[in-house]
Amino acid sequence: MRLENKVAIVTGAASGMGKAIAELYAKEGAKVVASDLNLEGAEAIVDGIKENGGIAVAIKTNVAEEADLQAMYDLAIEKYGKLDIIVNNAGIMDGMQPVGEVDDNRWDLVFSVNTTGVMKSMRIATNIFLEQGHGVIVNNISAGGLYGARAGAAYTASKHAVVGLTKNTAFMYADKNIRCNGIAPGGVATNIGSTMTNMSELGAARQNLGMAIMPRGGQPEEIAQLALFLGSEESSFINGQVVAADAGWSAY
Repeated sequence: MRLENKVAIVTGAASGMGKAIAELYAKEGAKVVASDLNLEGAEAIVDGIKENGGIAVAIKTNVAEEADLQAMYDLAIEKYGKLDIIVNNAGIMDGMQPVGEVDDNRWDLVFSVNTTGVMKSMRIATNIFLEQGHGVIVNNISAGGLYGARAGAAYTASKHAVVGLTKNTAFMYADKNIRCNGIAPGGVATNIGSTMTNMSELGAARQNLGMAIMPRGGQPEEIAQLALFLGSEESSFINGQVVAADAGWSAY
């Protein structure tokens, strides 16, 4: 098993890519903390993992709340005695608004979940990893963190910020046996679209121009395979990278 004796937290684990990552990590031997704002969904994932012989526990987490993040990490340590991997997967979309249509409340909400929440999660994780002497961070970012035509202004800016945060963290702790990498998925079949409200007609029309050249949509399980590689020792020489998983979309 590729993650035998490892302990991993996966945020946004109740559905989509987070669900696929949590399930694959458990299948490969990790003890998993399945974190999500949707506790019922996270518990269902944990039940499935246990039915298949895996080890997991669920916790309700609003990643925009620092106390919730701390409780999530505390549970991992109390339950399993250590933490090896954190997968920051939870995220929300905007409504494709270009900057001229951005609403302050939506901007603040998107950043609180997609950027500030990830930073605070990484801050807690890094201090645990420094004390332990090892640790791996995997940030599920988005093709929107690499390019400007995949979403609205708020989402795009929030994900670009996490790209920088990922690279900076990798550099800062490269000599401390802490690795930090990111995944930039293209269009993947998840329910993140349910977080999109008050859609911008202009923004959606412009964004659709890029969708036309997407070779195909991806499945959550395909992203989970990359998250497994980046979380495992197989990627021990990879640090500070954001790997696109988009069927060649970004090659156009």
